[in-house]
Order: sequence, then structure tokens, then C-alpha cells
Amino acid sequence: MLRLERRPQPSRLWACATPPLAVAITMIAGTALFAALGKDPVAALRTIFWEPLFGEFAFYYRPQMLQKGAPLILIAIGLSLGFRAGIWNIGAEGQYIAGALAGAGVGLAFYPLDAWYIFPLMVAAGALGGWAWAMIPALLKIRFGTNEILVSLMLVYVAEQLLAQMSLGTLKNPEGMGFPGSRNLQDYAAAHNAEIVAGTGIHWGVVAALISVIWAHVLLQHHILGFHVRLAGQAPRAARFAGVRPSRMVLFCLGTAGALAGLAGMFEVSGPSGQIGIDFNVGYGFTAIIVAFLGRLSPLGILLAGMLMALTYIGGEIAQSDLSLPAAAIRVFQGMLLFFLLAVDLLTNYRLRPRVAEAAR
Repeated sequence: MLRLERRPQPSRLWACATPPLAVAITMIAGTALFAALGKDPVAALRTIFWEPLFGEFAFYYRPQMLQKGAPLILIAIGLSLGFRAGIWNIGAEGQYIAGALAGAGVGLAFYPLDAWYIFPLMVAAGALGGWAWAMIPALLKIRFGTNEILVSLMLVYVAEQLLAQMSLGTLKNPEGMGFPGSRNLQDYAAAHNAEIVAGTGIHWGVVAALISVIWAHVLLQHHILGFHVRLAGQAPRAARFAGVRPSRMVLFCLGTAGALAGLAGMFEVSGPSGQIGIDFNVGYGFTAIIVAFLGRLSPLGILLAGMLMALTYIGGEIAQSDLSLPAAAIRVFQGMLLFFLLAVDLLTNYRLRPRVAEAAR
């Protein structure tokens, strides 16, 4: 029999080994999952991880990886700051929707005006919309001591209902023949988040994601605020003695996460997605939680983890088309990654020891 023994201090070796080990175990478990569905597991894994990068149509899929990875990275960077400080924002999906609605609303308010300042205003509105949505659980936590996990999560469903109402009402395309959804922003040049270099997949959302990675790295490693974020999560009592005010930390972490999630939503609705619709949100806010932990809450790690998760999105879509894999199987495969990551991460703080039988009395 084995027992868990707490380590005197977290293992750096296991901290580094956990993500690749979790990926390896996920691939093994995925093999069993695909085999149980009657599919060739080798072909499924090859389709998911090989085809988007090196397959016949890789030139088409690689730009899509950047577009899928950018919102995941943006949202995960914001979430990671809160997670480091012990502030658990689970409602990034709602903040993503709020930012998309605010940004698209500003852009459509100017339709059909063609002016250079429309897109910058949409960027500001997207960030502000996500920030405002995140301030609801932040202020409730500060004023009434509510649990930010429950409040932020419940607000996701409120945001989804608001999205449906906007798609069927306020933002509905008056020339859409009665179909739900807004005008297509890809057809409105002033509000379109187009590729900066055609064919590369690089739009302003990708640029913002890279800037957020650099900003978070500098903040955490070279700024007193980043030190306070890390201290608040690792030693809350020491943080209070160091002058860290919990209320301000809550406002900063939730506000930053909301603003970045809102930006992700704005860049998505004005770019790859193109319009507000009932099914606009595809779960980026929840998947970004996996990305944050897979990247060890490190900005550079999140960059790599975001691209890996984008690879599973693109590869999963190819597998659905070529191998007739159900979409639910791909989501289960992605969810297993977080499950095994958290399971293996236990060994960072604990070691396995044989249980010594107690001497008979």
C-alpha cells in the first residue's frame, strides 16, 4: 500500500515534468477513448496532432491555429494572474461575451460610416465591457464577501441569455431576412479585424495576445505589483504585513482578467467569427482555464499551452470531418488534459511512500 507524504517544499522537477507527462497520459487515455468509439486511435491522434502542422493542407490550417490560439492566450493570461493570487475567476466566458457585445455594439452603432477611429473605439469598448462584467463578482466579494467562483460562473449564463436577446433583438440585422444575428462585421471595413498580412492568420488579436504575454512576464518578474500578486497567493498573511490590500488585489486581478477576456471577444467577433449570434461563444473562457494550468500559470508557458490547445481544436475539427469523430469526444479529450494535469500535479507537493503496517498490539 502507498500513502501520500507532503514534501518539505514543492519539487521543481515535478513542476516542470507535470505538463508533458499529463499530455502523454492524455494521449494514452485518448487512445482508449477513440478505440472504444470504434475508431483507429493511431489515425485519430495523427489527424489531431500531425495534420494541422504537416499534412497536405497544413498551409491552410496553420493560420487558423494562430486565430484559435490568440483568444485562449489572452483569456488565460488574465486568469493566471488571479489564480496566482488565490482569486478564482471561473466566469471568463461571460466576460468574453460581454466584451464581444460591447465591441460589436459600438461598431454597429457607426454603421455604415467608414472612419479610422471606429476600430480603436471597439477595442476600448470590448475591454471595458469585459472589465465591467468582471467587476460584478469583484465588488460583491469585497462588499458582501461572496464567493467569486459561484458568482462569476453564474454570470456566464446571464451573459449567454443577454447574447441571445441581442442576437434576436437590439443587434439583429435589419436586412437579415428575419434570421437571428447581427450584421457581418467582415463586410464592414471600418469594424473588421482583418489579417495584417494576408494569408498568415495574424490579426490584431494575435498581436494583442503576444503583447499580453510580454506584459505579464515583465509584471510578474520585474514589478512590485507582480511580486504582490505572487505573494498574495503563496503567503496571504505575509502579503498583508507587506501592505497588500486584499480588496485592491481582487479588483486588479478580476478587472484585468475581464478586460483581457473582453478584448478576446471583441477581436473574435470583429475577425474570424464576424458577427454576434446565438452560438457565438464556443467555450474559449472555460478552455482557457486548462491553458492557464497547463502553462503552469507562466506567461511563456501559457503561450505554448495556448498553441497546443489550438492544435487540438483544429485537429479535432479535421477528425470530425475525416474520421466522423463526434464533437463531444474531442471535448472529452481536451477535458482529460486538465484532469490528468491536476492529478499528476499532486506529485509536485506530495511524494508516494510505502505504507508501513502498524505493529500488532
